[in-house]
Amino acid sequence: MINKDTILASAKKTILSESESVAKLVSFLDDNFVKTVEIIYNSTGRLVVTGIGKSAIIAQKIVATLNSTGTPSLFLHASEAIHGDLGMVQPGDVVICISKSGNSPEIKVLVPLLKRFGNKLIAITGNNTSFLGKEADYVLNTYVEAEACPINLAPTNSTTAQLVMGDALAVCLMEMKNFTAEDFAKYHPGGALGKKLLLRVGDMLDTTHRPIVSPDSSVKSAIHEISEKRLGVTAVVENDKVIGIITDGDIRRMLNKTENISGLTAKDIMTVNPKTIKSTELVSDALNILEDFSITQLVVVDNGDYKGVLHLHDILKEGIV
Repeated sequence: MINKDTILASAKKTILSESESVAKLVSFLDDNFVKTVEIIYNSTGRLVVTGIGKSAIIAQKIVATLNSTGTPSLFLHASEAIHGDLGMVQPGDVVICISKSGNSPEIKVLVPLLKRFGNKLIAITGNNTSFLGKEADYVLNTYVEAEACPINLAPTNSTTAQLVMGDALAVCLMEMKNFTAEDFAKYHPGGALGKKLLLRVGDMLDTTHRPIVSPDSSVKSAIHEISEKRLGVTAVVENDKVIGIITDGDIRRMLNKTENISGLTAKDIMTVNPKTIKSTELVSDALNILEDFSITQLVVVDNGDYKGVLHLHDILKEGIV
């Protein structure tokens, strides 16, 4: 009978089975892995990753991870390779071939061709004594005792193990190359991730509509400036330097305390020493400041000169959060 308990039990059994298979990979790591990393790192060509069936899908993900972390890679479908796509492989390229059994018909056809080209061949396989395991220069063992699949047929544990081995390669190569967040940003310029890593305050700052009043401006003028620029704040500037800010919150607090505001000036109600940021700083850093101090605006100042105001809503519109 299928019910809540049996569904959860099945899911937990699958996750535990796959996690145990992955954990066992640690004991399989040896000099083959070390040599593989060194060969890829020192290669003057690209890394070509190939496979068939579900292994081909894993190969595509590994290629995506490697490309995004600084190791130029491309995917070659094993079946298509023997029908013309083998021309993608160039001298100096390193080839990784992924196959659970290591004995797939396409693999048996492809491997001798790759060996003839003289490219270094790395096997990611669960069968070291297979055709692929014997022909490869180096073998990364991804053996699993069984699949999580209840009939032990659908690739589950085996494909997860292949994926994890690919991730291990990618991370080792990242560390050898001293790959930084700035490097990562170069390959991820789009979307929320790219913006978080690349977008700077000055890139989204409207410098033509800066809310600004002088210290001697009337409160009415300050209210008008806040309303006109629609940022909920105005900077108070004297001799081109920001000496304070007035927020809509400051206005509300003043109205609660004062009956007659006709004699008040901006200097009387402003908040001194406002939080500031440079236009060259990352927007993600600006967001951290806003969150740390529970505020919604930052005054942007470069070398003491007032540039404008960055509002939390502007950051949210960019989809960085």
